[in-house]
Order: sequence, then structure tokens, then C-alpha cells
Amino acid sequence: MPTISTINGHRVVIYPADHRPAHVHVIGADFEVVFILNCPDGPIEVKTIVGKVSDAAIRRIARNIEPEIAVFCAAWSKHHGNF
Repeated sequence: MPTISTINGHRVVIYPADHRPAHVHVIGADFEVVFILNCPDGPIEVKTIVGKVSDAAIRRIARNIEPEIAVFCAAWSKHHGNF
């Protein structure tokens, strides 16, 4: 799974054999949150939360993903084609 970025120590990944819609997985020590990107302009939205992570942490991660949405959408397109 390609790591696209690291946000506050959490890996942002796109799985090679994944499905649409375009999304990223943010993986921390005790959790994984899937954010739908709504490419190309967002806004992002939370799809799935697995494990233990606070709402405040999810909001912080989302705030860090939003400015990089073009980078993440480009990475999605590189691996999967259209959004």
C-alpha cells in the first residue's frame, strides 16, 4: 500500500486494488479512518472509523487533509484512473 503522506505521525495511504469513490485511509497506532475525497475539489467526508480515535483527532486530521486534496486526488488517479 503506497503511503502518500504522513500527517501528525499517521500514514495516509491508498490501497492499490481499491474501489471508487476516491478515498484515503489514515492509519494511526490504534485506528484507521477512511476519508472520501470527493475529487477534485472536496469537501472530504468520513466514511469509516475502525478502532479508537477521538472526534477531535479526526477533525485535526481532516483539517490537514483538506489543503492537500489535489495531491491525494492526483495520487488516486495515478493508481486507479478516474475518480
